[in-house]
Amino acid sequence: MSDEFQIDFDRDERLGFGEAIFCAGKSTEQVQAILDAAMQQQKSLLLTRCALEMAAALGPPLDYDEVSQTAFFGATAPASDTPRIAIVAAGTSDIPVAREAERTLRFNGRQAHMILDVGVAGLWRLQARLPEIRKSAIVIAVAGMDAALPTVLGGLVPQPIIGVPTSVGYGATRSGETALMAMLSSCTPGLTVVNIDNGYGAACAALRMIARVAADAPLDQ
Repeated sequence: MSDEFQIDFDRDERLGFGEAIFCAGKSTEQVQAILDAAMQQQKSLLLTRCALEMAAALGPPLDYDEVSQTAFFGATAPASDTPRIAIVAAGTSDIPVAREAERTLRFNGRQAHMILDVGVAGLWRLQARLPEIRKSAIVIAVAGMDAALPTVLGGLVPQPIIGVPTSVGYGATRSGETALMAMLSSCTPGLTVVNIDNGYGAACAALRMIARVAADAPLDQ
């Protein structure tokens, strides 16, 4: 089965964040073989979209989170909250995607600050948390339905904002397509947008931003 996968064990050294395994569509036997290979190399892995049944069936002990369907295999780096990253979610239904972003950051040694259920349907909730959000260097904004949260935040705070559209909402939201189009059409300049429900991708974008600032290197290197 080893000919069915090639693990990027050098991703951390090359990109600044570790290898992740997308479990959806893979069999438990395939994921187990990947974990066995990682164990031989004494490497850690992040598992994403790992269903509870798969996590329970896998042999090695995992640090599993059912809400985000993520798991840590192996040791993780000590967490730092400098620079500060805020994950802001519009509604409680957006928490699984927000949690995926948080867990991805945590796997890579970053502690995020979660600010939940502050969607613009009750604008006072967001206004009350703005002082806390302004303390952050990067903001990940997670929202479904009309996905107005990142646009509103972009008009209120100067930090880089990474928008994550979610598939939350009724029929006209088209499983997140409406949220995605709303973010891509935002009148807020400089808003970064990742794919639908892609908390993992948003966290990796934040990690890349942090790495460039820390390195203080020219972008054309």
